[in-house]
Amino acid sequence: MRKIAIVTGTSSGFGMLCAVELAKAGFKVISTVRSLDKAENLLRLSEEQGVSDFIQLQTLDVTSQESVRSFADSLSAFPRVDVLVNNAGFALGGFCEERSVEEYRLQFETNVFGVIAVTQAVLPFMRKNQTGRIINMSSISGKFGFPGLSPYTVSKHALEGWSESLRLELKPFGIDVVLVEPGSYQTNIWSSIDNTAVNSDSPYYFFMERLLDEIESGKTGHGNPLDVAKLVARIAAQPKTPKLRYPIGKGVKMSLFMKSILPWGLLEKVVLRKLLRK
Repeated sequence: MRKIAIVTGTSSGFGMLCAVELAKAGFKVISTVRSLDKAENLLRLSEEQGVSDFIQLQTLDVTSQESVRSFADSLSAFPRVDVLVNNAGFALGGFCEERSVEEYRLQFETNVFGVIAVTQAVLPFMRKNQTGRIINMSSISGKFGFPGLSPYTVSKHALEGWSESLRLELKPFGIDVVLVEPGSYQTNIWSSIDNTAVNSDSPYYFFMERLLDEIESGKTGHGNPLDVAKLVARIAAQPKTPKLRYPIGKGVKMSLFMKSILPWGLLEKVVLRKLLRK
């Protein structure tokens, strides 16, 4: 009998690829989307990869209490839940002065509170069986603050701290909590900043232009998101206890290492010189 894995936010990107890779790794995957009409790409890919029989679509809006409650009720149809991949999320760019507190709250509703809500729905099933693995999709932005991305960055920092606490809480029940921390990939956060509304009258306009230039020039070095999905599948399937953190992507480990050894004053000079050079 196949183990059961739940993946949130599978209409595209990391979530879609994770669902397929988990199915290929031997899991029965409950693949959630906010709306079934957003599942076309997932259905096509699962057919191409020959795993469509092992992926079950389910609607779930992680920001809706009613939707999460309905999803939790539906889990009683399964004998167990072995893996939860909290992938659903989005990235809001922009500068603090020009983003409302409400926009920050919306970022947290999905990236933090949505993750907590889905985890709370799944935990009773894992705890009952004294086993389980929760994989939270974080980011290098959860460890390193970048200008122009503070709504996203602060949500991922919160996810990191919550995951640390949760891992300690659940160890006695045989449940592992893991953070996957991607850097720049072809599907994720860096493309979303292109839609950030900073008009030419903004005092931050010059800063945003430099950021976008830096992002554009670095796109050729962005990694293949399939590498992240394969890592998630390996973590889910491996028999040994996983580590807490799995940074992945070009330059990610070096950036985290430099942050750990350099004084902040020197680090900020390096970052700002790179971004604001003429």
